[in-house]
Amino acid sequence: MADSHPYISGPGNIAQMVMQLRNAFPPVVTSDTVKRLGLASNNESYVINALQFVAVLDSDGKKTEKAAEVFSHHKDEEFSKSFRDLVSNAYSDLFDLHGEKAWTLDDDALITFFRRADQTSVTIGKRQAGTFKIFSALSGFGEIPTPRGQKSKEKNGAKTKTAPKKQPSKSSTEAVDYKSISSENNSSSKKVNRDFGLSVRIEINLPADGSRETYDNIFKSIKENLLNE
Repeated sequence: MADSHPYISGPGNIAQMVMQLRNAFPPVVTSDTVKRLGLASNNESYVINALQFVAVLDSDGKKTEKAAEVFSHHKDEEFSKSFRDLVSNAYSDLFDLHGEKAWTLDDDALITFFRRADQTSVTIGKRQAGTFKIFSALSGFGEIPTPRGQKSKEKNGAKTKTAPKKQPSKSSTEAVDYKSISSENNSSSKKVNRDFGLSVRIEINLPADGSRETYDNIFKSIKENLLNE
């Protein structure tokens, strides 16, 4: 076990390295192995130190007997449960103090513990807490962070959906047509009104035996009731 608890500025790299080892575990794992995998640039030795702390690797970078058993599990649930023993043994002082609650301690509680245990600064204490939380996530307590590159790839590869263009509804189209038709009808009506004339033909049957006075009364009535309207 190392003199102090491990830490790294990007603890997610530890999770990525563990996933790589689950797929293929080289005979010897060194800082150069981490570098060739493109993980933890300039921090490769911190990844190796963290894996040695939880007894995944021995001092020579080889797989330990305990790790051989843990990494033989294919199912995630079985791997997490087995990996849990490696972590609790490595952080025995933390579990002696907090018991099973150690898996779910918040950042402040973890930072306080590591700073008191190793007399570290705030920055190092935060990194130690972050490293433990990654081991907790690998043990089934919490979410394992997704690599940034994978997020970017998914984002860039996502297809942008274009909203379909809205077609004008029949009702709106018909409304415009009706308005146009109405205007045309109004114009036609005006033209018709200007050109419209009315003629009235009146037939008068005069009595053959009528007197002049009778005729005068008839024409007088026509003048008063029809011609003056």
